[in-house]
Amino acid sequence: MALARPAVGLISSIVTSKAAGEFPAAHVLVTGEGTPLALLHGWGASADLFTPIINALKPGRKLIVPDLPGFGATAPPPAAWSAHEYANWMAALLDRLGVERADFIGHSNGGRIALVLAATHPDRVGKLVVTGSAGIRPRHDLRYHARVRSYKVLRALGQSRAVPAAFRNAARARAEQRGSEDYRAATGTMRGTLVRLVNEDLRALLPRVAASVLIIWGDKDAETPLEDGRIMERLIPDAGLVIFEGAGHYAYLEQPARFSRIADVFLRQEAP
Repeated sequence: MALARPAVGLISSIVTSKAAGEFPAAHVLVTGEGTPLALLHGWGASADLFTPIINALKPGRKLIVPDLPGFGATAPPPAAWSAHEYANWMAALLDRLGVERADFIGHSNGGRIALVLAATHPDRVGKLVVTGSAGIRPRHDLRYHARVRSYKVLRALGQSRAVPAAFRNAARARAEQRGSEDYRAATGTMRGTLVRLVNEDLRALLPRVAASVLIIWGDKDAETPLEDGRIMERLIPDAGLVIFEGAGHYAYLEQPARFSRIADVFLRQEAP
């Protein structure tokens, strides 16, 4: 991570909302009155990471800021989820809170979820701001694919009872070293969830996004490159791209005042 996470928590009332069906109950901040605006955080984060922009966005709005399943105080999903299950969970949360339609701000994986929600539940999404959004699967070279195959072989050996225990342990340790930092940190259903998410490519889905979308990107983003933002701008019918010079993956935290001002103007702007 390029930027340290704030140590402070969100200052407001926290409610635990039981979503419908098999969805985990949501630990969610709901604060303010007015037009509903939901903020969706990225992988490995929580609602706390929106603290620096909460006050700037709050006037005239009902803010809905959940810990997504598997992060913060919200339990992991019962099985490995894709962005579609997360989007359905978010729709169920809106139902539970009595909100028919909301604007959204999504960072990284939260942007991916918000884009899927906008494409599959268009009636639930007003306007959408995504920043450093995930969702464009990268084109990998042969070296990457060789590493993936090597990892799968090591993982299979680490689970096989047909090889000696010492060899299994060594293979398991080597496999752990080959995995990404996020993968090594994930446990339980979150490992499978991470695999499903990173293998999703939203290119075919983006033309179905009917909402107006503002795309904000740091030109130094090393986790989701700027080219991903340009692809989203081309594929989403009503989208515009704003580039934050010198900012990385956490552009909204590196330049919070600028981000909040631009997002606020866009969200309040009346449709032509």
